[in-house]
Amino acid sequence: MNTLQKIAVVIDADNTQISKIADVLREISTRGRIVVKRAYGNWRKDSLKNWEVEIKRLAIKAEQQFDYVTGKNATDMALVIDTIELLYSNIYDAFVIVSSDSDYTPLAIKLHESGVYVMGVGEKKTPESFRNACDEFLFLENISAVVEEELPSSPASDAGEKNDIASIHNLLKKAWEAFQDEDGYTNVANAGNFIKRTKPDFDCRTYGFTKLSELLRAYPDRYEVAWSKKYSETLMYKYIESQKRTGKYKKLPTKR
Repeated sequence: MNTLQKIAVVIDADNTQISKIADVLREISTRGRIVVKRAYGNWRKDSLKNWEVEIKRLAIKAEQQFDYVTGKNATDMALVIDTIELLYSNIYDAFVIVSSDSDYTPLAIKLHESGVYVMGVGEKKTPESFRNACDEFLFLENISAVVEEELPSSPASDAGEKNDIASIHNLLKKAWEAFQDEDGYTNVANAGNFIKRTKPDFDCRTYGFTKLSELLRAYPDRYEVAWSKKYSETLMYKYIESQKRTGKYKKLPTKR
């Protein structure tokens, strides 16, 4: 993914956490320049009373949307209409939808079909349909300021995460098979991009690592990681588990 020049961020205040918004914007800023920041909600609701201070501090434009019928939230419709208007201005190359609501799945699909980069940000409970409609999906749990300190440095031990990391190993093997060079090595960055295209919510921090290279090195029985002089000091890896079982694996020097 190239650096994005003009990013529009739209926030569904009813379906996200105000305590995470600053960290969300910081994370998005690593991808490129944010030019639109809008938060949608009925600010008269008690549940949103704490948003005012943070919205002012972060210079987010607050869009008021009254509930026309008791018990019926109109925020999502207002957000969708404004986003489509922004899309048709042909100014922005990326849209970020901050919400855990699957109702935004059609919007994400429409944006994607229009050729812009689509990022979603929500909790891990966010339905898979919305996550997979995005080019990239970030979990709020992963971008909290305290996550980096709390996450373990060893491979995930939770049963659910073990099952999930098995799918990552499968994708890494698939990437190795598809992109390996004549020496049997695959560019780590290319593998990461492949995983993101296949699994938009992939984030190394979900499994306790800050980088894909750290995840690879945590499984020395599966992968050999080495710097390649051949590609101007590019980090490469080889899937070696099957080779070790058959006795065909021969470790190469760290510097190739």
